[in-house]
Amino acid sequence: MDASEQARRLSELYDEVLGGGRVPGAPRPLVAASWERSLAAAVDPELNAPPMIVDPDTVEAIRENHPLRAVLPVLRQTLTTIADEASHIMIITDAQGTILWREGSSEVKRQADRIALSEGAVWSEEQIGTNGMGTSLAVGGPVQIHSAEHLVRRIHEWTCAAAPVHDPDTGKLIGAVDVSGPLRTVHPAMVALVTAAAQLAEGQLRVRMAAADEMLRARNMRHLMALGDAPGALLTPTGRVLAVQPLEWLPDRLVVPDGADRIDLGDGREALIEQLDEGYLLRMPGTPVRRSRPSVRLKLLGAGQPIAVVAGREIALTLRRAEVLALLLLHPSGLTAEQLMLQLYGDEGNPTTVRAEMHRLRNLLGGGVLDTKPYRIIADVTGDITDVQTALRSGDLGAALDVYNGPLLARSDAPALRAERDELDATLRRAALDADDHDVLWRFAQTPTGAEDLEIFESLDAGLPADDPRRPAVAARLDRLLD
Repeated sequence: MDASEQARRLSELYDEVLGGGRVPGAPRPLVAASWERSLAAAVDPELNAPPMIVDPDTVEAIRENHPLRAVLPVLRQTLTTIADEASHIMIITDAQGTILWREGSSEVKRQADRIALSEGAVWSEEQIGTNGMGTSLAVGGPVQIHSAEHLVRRIHEWTCAAAPVHDPDTGKLIGAVDVSGPLRTVHPAMVALVTAAAQLAEGQLRVRMAAADEMLRARNMRHLMALGDAPGALLTPTGRVLAVQPLEWLPDRLVVPDGADRIDLGDGREALIEQLDEGYLLRMPGTPVRRSRPSVRLKLLGAGQPIAVVAGREIALTLRRAEVLALLLLHPSGLTAEQLMLQLYGDEGNPTTVRAEMHRLRNLLGGGVLDTKPYRIIADVTGDITDVQTALRSGDLGAALDVYNGPLLARSDAPALRAERDELDATLRRAALDADDHDVLWRFAQTPTGAEDLEIFESLDAGLPADDPRRPAVAARLDRLLD
């Protein structure tokens, strides 16, 4: 049966079923159940468009923090080209059915606008009745909805296939991937395609989760180690167990209520729970906690004041002190006074000047932070520069851009730091250009480094869709850079 004949029969079935008539056959069980849910939610089959439209600022805020933002490149690579060639559009929603991204054929997008199949519209079953995205979210599995299987009559000229995407950490539904197009473009392989795309997206999210886990372990293992040989565990913010030391039994995940200081382990035992900057430390009652090393966070990126946060206390740094700490952060095994001198001043430096500066810096930061012979940071130290480097090495460009807010100590002329600064900026820039992702390029373009980069804005100008609201800003910046 061709698409037109199938649509005609579905339309007859639709009119008879919703008109209360007697008709041979019935809608597919999936569709019948969806119609029942939609009608129970008071969806009008004669509705013109989704009654709920989210304003552009809210959509942008949702997109900025949505986990599917990080996997847009793999979804585009899997779906957009095929959708464009087949006169379809690719759509990505959140768990509530709000359309966050829509890409594909310009002509199909214009047709979609007539039924509010566009960014900001909410296509849940409760809002617009049976449809690919909303029904996929409702049943938690892949679906294809064709022609008059849609509850709302105005959508009968469309066909769509969608699959849900789940968070690999919590298992919760976070959105749906959909391919929609005019009725004549129906293709039976679309369900398999969106299902594969959703699985790829979940795989990418799993890789990102593993990288985030490794970073969390590196930053917080000191808290677990402070228990000595006593039993304990390190948990993620969602309660997933990341690291354990002698504990008879522990599930893979624990429910940690907000503000709780004790939790039931499910076998009659009770454990103490301490909230960390990232995640939780679990320990058994009566466990002595060893005095841990102080924590230090170095903020060295961007044009602002360099800052050291020592055990929660913010300390403003002069440029020279920030340079010293940056070099020690980047060389965790330590540097001698002579090595520091060469990296700070070149051949014209004086080791005595370095030793005097280190003495003042040790007094400023307090005990337990710096050591001598060689000079090194002995506190538990993290820094924005090393976070960006770690994210880039793991291929997590989104995480790198989350932290990067400008060059490393932009005012520094220290030879070694100039080289580190140039290498970091070049690596991040190349990764942004190679990502084939307009959103990533746009994010890099908002940094002090990307804001003056002609090639970045030329790439945005060449790649952004004609109706993208960022195009005027890109054109204005291009004009200024080309003057």
